[in-house]
Amino acid sequence: MELEKIAEIERATGSGRGEFFRLGMALLFIVAIMLFAASRGGQPSYLLVIAAMIGGYMAMNIGANDVANNVGPAVGARALTLTGAVLIAAVFEAAGALIAGGEVVGTIKKGIIDPALISNADVFIWLMIAALLAGALWLNIATLLGAPVSTTHSIVGGVLGAGIAAGGWDVANWSRMGQIAASWVISPVLGGVIAAAFLYLIKRTITYQSDIMGAAKRMVPILVAVMAWAFGAYLVMKGFKKIWPVSIGTALACGAGLAAAVYVIARLLINRAGDRLESANQDVSRMFTVPLIFAAALLSFAHGANDVANAVGPLAAINDAISSGQIAQKAAIPLWIMVIGAMGIAIGLGLYGPKLIRTVGSEITELNQMRAYCIALSSAITVIVATHLGLPVSSTHIAVGAVFGVGFLREYLKASYARMIVEIEHQHQGADHEEVEAFLARFEAAALDEKGAMLKELKRQKAAAALSKKERKALTKLYRTELVKRSALLRIIAAWIITVPVSGLLAAMLFFTIRGMMLP
Repeated sequence: MELEKIAEIERATGSGRGEFFRLGMALLFIVAIMLFAASRGGQPSYLLVIAAMIGGYMAMNIGANDVANNVGPAVGARALTLTGAVLIAAVFEAAGALIAGGEVVGTIKKGIIDPALISNADVFIWLMIAALLAGALWLNIATLLGAPVSTTHSIVGGVLGAGIAAGGWDVANWSRMGQIAASWVISPVLGGVIAAAFLYLIKRTITYQSDIMGAAKRMVPILVAVMAWAFGAYLVMKGFKKIWPVSIGTALACGAGLAAAVYVIARLLINRAGDRLESANQDVSRMFTVPLIFAAALLSFAHGANDVANAVGPLAAINDAISSGQIAQKAAIPLWIMVIGAMGIAIGLGLYGPKLIRTVGSEITELNQMRAYCIALSSAITVIVATHLGLPVSSTHIAVGAVFGVGFLREYLKASYARMIVEIEHQHQGADHEEVEAFLARFEAAALDEKGAMLKELKRQKAAAALSKKERKALTKLYRTELVKRSALLRIIAAWIITVPVSGLLAAMLFFTIRGMMLP
């Protein structure tokens, strides 16, 4: 009996022990940063030590929340295990930060406030500490709520709120903030439309064909080559932009060269694999597994190169202001600061990332490899298009918007197909059951164009039995199937909308608190 009670207690406290372990490891990392920053040569600045600890905290929250967008779809599609995704993302996020994170960063993220209106370097330091802590706190809250949000918007809101608290309303660049607000709509809509368009293309050219495997052998190498082109250009434009700035034409040309080589290899491999596979959607979907793994790695690399600045940028600005006593437009990023950012992202991903990975991968809509391919490709293409057009977009909003776009397209197609079946049965009123079943079997096996022709011919022959407009509306409501979780949709959209205001309000409160403690 005693052993049974002990076993029950252990099971009940198992999750709590895991949570304490994660919290302990996170605190250990923060303490290590404090000791390292305090032991650096010369007289250590307590402000820099505090800022370094907050920077590490911010980096961990970036890893916990933002990285899920890169690997979540691949995990949801079972192209990667959760453990494999965490390992790949951690390695490539850190590599992107250290290799291509850049040596210089803008001290004011996105130019949203005018540093000339900040009274002195001390006020600027307090401002950046408050912004960094506010952004990190909001990311932590969003992660606990299971809502993937933009880390860029979090730090932008923090800088805006602390900047207004320090310099008044005139310090803000409101036109720039308007562009950022527009990205709340632009990013998810673009990502969703592009992902849905590619999924529909796959369905039209492969899964809606009578010879699915033959269509797959023709189309999958092309689709994989398109992914290689998009990711080649994306990596050149975004992943290496801080060490090798190039024009969009050069980036697209690099992507085209990679795509040509990938097409040749993919065609050879897929033709071989196709001979051993059956003509089924599941077998075709598995052809996208390897491209998805590469996509997750490349997205993580580019994300580490770009978004590490959300953690180390304010820290580098604080370090520069402390050492020079002035406010500069650009600040160098010492290696030790970049290491804090890279390690923080990797540790945060390992400790707390799985929750958001599951949210993006499986708690919004059901994914397979084909759908995850469309989401990954949409993320790369949307960033390329937006960068060329000068549109401010969020990679988080793009990826999550793409997941929703795929889910809503599936809802539409499923409802449309159900209505077609009902119309067929309606047109066959009075016919023998065997006749109806035979027609439905031919309809099921037909290609998409053949389906359309069969329906037109059936309606022409049975015009008297056509459905009225009222009946069609009733069918639309009856066969509307929710394949996207509305609760997840509402929770995530609400988190997106309040990210900038909440982080801004937190930053303003923290700034006034810090200033009150620092003033004599």
